[in-house]
Formats: sequence, C-alpha cells, structure tokens
Amino acid sequence: MALIKSRKHTHSRFNQHVSTALAVMLLPVAAHAADQAAATATMSATATAAAGGQTLQEVKVVGSKENDFKADKAASPKYTEALVNTPQSITVIKKELIEQQGAVTLTEALRNTPGVGTFFLGENGSTSTGDAIYMRGFDSSSSIYVDGVRDLGSISRDVFNIEQIDVLKGPAGTDNGRASPTGSINLTSKQPTLEDALYSSITVGGGEQKRVTADWNKVISADNGTAFRLNVVDQDSGNPGRNEVKNKRWGVAPTFAFGLKTPTRFYLDYLHVRQENVPDGGVPTVGLPGYTSPDLNNGRPFLAGVAPVNPKNFYGSTSDFDNVTADMFTARIEHDFNSKVKLLNTTRYGKTKQNYLLTAFMGTTANLLTPVISNPATWTLARNTRTIKDQENDILTNQSTVTAEFETGAIKHTVVAGLELTNEKQTTYGYGGTGTLPAANLYNPNPHDPVTGLKLVRNGVRSDGSTNTQSAYLFDTLKLNEQWQINGGVRFDRYSTTYNATALSTATANPTLPVGTLVPTNLDLSDTLFNGKIAALFKPTEDSSIYALYATSKQPPGGSNFALSTSASSAANPKFDPQETTTTEVGTKWDFLKQKLSFTAAVYRTEVKNEVEQDPVDLLYYQTGKKRVQGVEIGLTGEVMRNWLVSAGYTRMNTSVTAGKVQTASGINNLSYTPKQAFTAWTSYTLPFGLKLGGGARFVDSLLRGTDGAVGTPAYTNSYWVYDAMAAYSITKNVDLQLNLYNLADKRYVSAINKSGYRYTPGTPRYGSLTANIKF
Repeated sequence: MALIKSRKHTHSRFNQHVSTALAVMLLPVAAHAADQAAATATMSATATAAAGGQTLQEVKVVGSKENDFKADKAASPKYTEALVNTPQSITVIKKELIEQQGAVTLTEALRNTPGVGTFFLGENGSTSTGDAIYMRGFDSSSSIYVDGVRDLGSISRDVFNIEQIDVLKGPAGTDNGRASPTGSINLTSKQPTLEDALYSSITVGGGEQKRVTADWNKVISADNGTAFRLNVVDQDSGNPGRNEVKNKRWGVAPTFAFGLKTPTRFYLDYLHVRQENVPDGGVPTVGLPGYTSPDLNNGRPFLAGVAPVNPKNFYGSTSDFDNVTADMFTARIEHDFNSKVKLLNTTRYGKTKQNYLLTAFMGTTANLLTPVISNPATWTLARNTRTIKDQENDILTNQSTVTAEFETGAIKHTVVAGLELTNEKQTTYGYGGTGTLPAANLYNPNPHDPVTGLKLVRNGVRSDGSTNTQSAYLFDTLKLNEQWQINGGVRFDRYSTTYNATALSTATANPTLPVGTLVPTNLDLSDTLFNGKIAALFKPTEDSSIYALYATSKQPPGGSNFALSTSASSAANPKFDPQETTTTEVGTKWDFLKQKLSFTAAVYRTEVKNEVEQDPVDLLYYQTGKKRVQGVEIGLTGEVMRNWLVSAGYTRMNTSVTAGKVQTASGINNLSYTPKQAFTAWTSYTLPFGLKLGGGARFVDSLLRGTDGAVGTPAYTNSYWVYDAMAAYSITKNVDLQLNLYNLADKRYVSAINKSGYRYTPGTPRYGSLTANIKF
C-alpha cells in the first residue's frame, strides 16, 4: 500500500472516506432507535398487563445526565466569560473524552483538535522527542503550559493528572508573552474536591501495554473545606508498531486544598514523573513512492521498485535511552474580597531533566551501501550518528491576577489585571565518546550489535541560557448591553536573556587555537515586547455570538531555547528583530439543546513577518521571511440527545510564503508539516442496560516536508484516514470494563517525516487494549 503519493488525490481520498466517517458518527442513531423500540415494547407490555387486571410494582429509575464532552469555560482566569461569549477559537478537551479514547499522552489527546499533531520527525540525523507539536504551520512545542505556567522540555507529557486541555488557536502573546505565532496549549491539573472518591484503572493491550492509574480524593475536614487528592501512574509498555521502542514511566501527584468553603482557598501541588524510554529514530523511506536516493544511474532511479523496509524494524541500539525526571511544586492562593473582586496568586518551581542517547541514520550515498544492486538483501545502512542530550530546564515564577467587576454608567466591566515575575533557565552539557555501531542490514537490522567507544563522560562543553521576564497585563470585557460586548487586552514583557557557552575549538572556526581547546561565549539580549488584542462580539440570542478579533504575538531570538549566537549561520543571532504575528478572525458560536451542544465556526488569517530563514546556497540566515496561514475551522461538541455524546472538528488551511524563499522540498509554496485539510470526530452512546458504544475517525491531509538540500527522497507524505472504536460495560456498580480498538482498517501511513526525507515514523497499526475501571 502506497504511503506517499501525489497530492492531487487528496480530495478524492477525502470524499471516499467521508461516508465511512459519517457512518461511524451515526452509529449511535441506530443504537438510539433500538433503544426507543425497546422502550415502546416495554410500554406496550405494561399496557397489556394493566388491561389484564394485573397490578405492577412501580419502578423508579434514577439517572444522571451525561454531558461530559462540553466545557463551559476555559481554565485560564484571563478568560472570564463562557466559551460561547469568548471571541477566539478555543478547543477544550475534557478528561472524559480522553478516557473514552484511552489516550495517555498529550500528543494522543490533541488528536481531538483538527490539524494539530507531531508531524515533524526532526532535523537530519536528530529526532524530535516528546510533544513536538505543530499547529497551523508552526512549531508550538515551546508554548505548552500547565495551569498557566510555561512547561519547557522535549518530553512526552502524561495526562494522568490532567482535568482538561485548552487549545488556544491564534496568537497568544497577550495571554502568555513570547509565544508561538499560532497558538498555545494549557493543561489543567486535577484538584481536591469535597467528596470522597477513589478511581483506578488497569490497562493491558497490544505492544505489551501495561498501565495502572489511581485517583484518590479524601475529605479531611468538611467544615473547614480541607481535602487531599492523590494521582499516581505506573506504565511499562512497548509500541504496537515498533520493535524495541519502550514507554516506561511512573508518576505521583499529591495535592492539598484548604478552605474550600471559605473566601480564601489555598492549594499545595506537587508532581513527580520519571520516564525510562527507548527512543524511536524512525525507519528509512527506502522503497516508498518518490524515493530514488542516494544516487541516480545515468539519469534513471536505480532504486525504483525496491521493496520498502518492515515498518517495525528498529535501526537503533539496545544501548539507546531517553530518561526524563520532572518535578513541579506549586502553591496557589485564591481570595474573594467580595462577590466582585477576586485575587489569584500562583508560585511555581519546576525542573525537568532529560538525558537521552539516540542512534539515528542518514540514507545518503555514503551511508546506504548497495554492493550488489540486484540483491537488496545485502544492502547495509551506516548508523554513524549517535546523538546525546543532557539538558535541564528550570522555572521559578510568581503570578498575581486580580479580577474585578464594576460598572461605569450603563457599561458593565470585567477587568483582569496581572503581574508575572519569571526566571527560566536551560543548561545543556556536551559529551564525548557516544560510541559507534556497525552498519545495519537494511531489511534485517540487529539492535543488539556491539557498541564500541562508548564513554558517556562530559567533555567540558556546556551552555547556560537564562531569561528573566517582568510582565504586566490588563484585560477588560465591556458589556455595552445585552447584545454587544467589547473585549480588549494589552501586555508588556520586559525580558533579559543571557547566554554563556563553552565549546570545543575546531581548525576551521579557531585556526589559531589547538583543536579541542575550550572556547567561551558570552552573549545577552534584552528588549520590551508589547502585545494586544481587541474584539467585538454581538449576541443574536442568549446562547449565541458572532465576533471579530484582532490579536498579536511576538517571539524574540532565542525565545524558545534561550540559545544565542553571533554566527551568521545561526537563526538565534541577537541582531535579528523579534518575529511578529498578527491574526484577524471572524467567527460564531452557538449553544443548542439547553446549552448541551456547542457549534463553533471561524475564518482567520495569520500573518508572520521577521521570519529568519536559511539560504540553501550559502547556508546563512536572513530576516526576510513573511508567511501567511488562513483558513476555516468548524467544531461540534456536546450532547446530541440523551446519552449520545459527540466531539468533532474540521479545518481547512491555505498556507504560503509571501516573502522569502519557499521552504518545502517539493517547491510548492506552502508551509511544511501542515495538512491542508484535517478532520477528527468521536461519538459515544450509552444503552439503557449500561453498554456504551463509541467510535471515531481522523483524517490528516498530505504533509510537505522541509528542505535541506537532500534529493531523491519523498517530498511529502500521503493523506490518511484512521478509524477507532470503543465498548464499555458496567460489570458491577464499582467496576467497568472498556475495550478500545485502534486503526480498525490496519491502515499503513506516515505519521511524521524528517526534514531531509530519509526517515519517517510509521503510523501505529491495528491493536487493542482492555481497561478495568474501578470506582468507589
């Protein structure tokens, strides 16, 4: 089955699968019809019995309304209105939806918002790890927040302690300061409540999946509003589609809450996560459509027709590792001065350590050896790139926010004012002697091949980057009357970045020094960023709105990794101006069925200027780029009818480089790693006797990869559809069983591709998992 082919087939492939996706979405209709038929039959039987003079015992059915997918508000205190009255595209993914799908990481949960995902595998011989999220054409990995505080580190975030995920589309500069041009992601942690409860889950599944979680809430004093909550996770799993790849982690998150019934609430949170993974460097694109590398023989692709490798092959080594330790301590105070004035103060210290060793490869002429052209079984692939990363990220912040409601004449105001003081650090250590491996057989690699020269010793190379930021912001929601609302916000960020590094001299860079001499570098950069947004909102009805928004965002050099360089071959040169983004958006939001079902639609245009881009000829960077992303996004979330839940979204994006050089390998003037169309849907229906049925469909359009001069490798990946299903049943009042089936059609697809096109990450094949949910 072809994994990569021409983009001209996109629309036909999309249309072919729409009917299938609709069928999945409408499965609950059939279930509901059966439900209604059963109810009618029961009523008829009751009437017949009554006519025969029989007296039936009265049966009272007590049930709770299930509407678990739709959120009323975003978690951030900067958004004071309900989502229907918030003039911006925000997707809220609640834990109930995540649990139904059996998602365990942030990346998996983000499949519920269209066009957002980990589509980029990495640069050349390196591989992106963790939540390498792309959103609307740009890398948003540095714009991930936990409870409103930035969370850096290329790690895979587990959702065991997450209540909901807010995905903000469009510039978030006014909300968060320096940020990705196209949005941010905020994870909300679980907090104690005044209700004793214990939830636990045990999961086993394909790929040797083994996972246990527990969520225990205990009321210590109901009178004083004191409670304790503990969330834990332990997972030891492989990957259903990849040999040797491991995902092993455990975590604990205790939380205390005091004064929950009083005007002053105090929360103490701690999170500790430990991961011991085996990273995935991907598989070669050899044999995929569009592949002719590493050479041409008299103008003819001599590798045409060669079979692709087994997507389960592992080309790394059993000595590879990806070890992560994350600690996060948070103290939060909420105080209500009265019903109209509230204070929120958050203090956090967080540290993330990542240490990984990855064996990667490049399928170049020098690395892919074909001694006998007619016998691919003899071909070998050099594994001469071993990347080590030893990095620490620290953050210390204090955030204070005051929310006040008041009136000036006939205008009602809701003002949010805040001050943030933040210090962020990133320290990276260099190593020597990462070891070498013998070449791997292309079609039968051996991860147990011996490693020579492995000496994991720091060699004195080090970089320390630090950014201090003082931020002040002000938002105001002005309600002119029952129908008109004006929203405005401004933010000032005064930042100072210092970068101190020590590198080993080379004959080229430092001809007057002995090779290997430690050479220090000291740089600094400071500036003030100003961002703002303004929106007007009209309410045709009480449960609807139509709005227009204008917002900005900025990202200075080194803003995402605290690294600066005066080299002309670096994009982090302090001489460059901050990247600037503006977005205009017009949209509408409607709540139906007594606010149980939400429909949203928006059209937008994002303009990014001051883009720093690399010239493919001289390999130097110039600040000449301008990019544009425009499109439409539609969403539907909530309860369609009793017991029938749905979450669906569709996006269509048109991206282009309006100034500067085209950055895609195909030469098409689009942004890389950005699907033109994307669709996601999940629906579930609960039958009267407790059986819950669910299913979903995802469509991701073809992805154009970037370019680094590589030739003869696939320039883009093919679009794909994936279908999942779920069934859950209550064995007792305390135990539910949930079966999840993934990729029902066992579709083979490319989920991510690297910049040169030599490597890709295969999509997960068909597999299943069984979960026992225990609750008391």
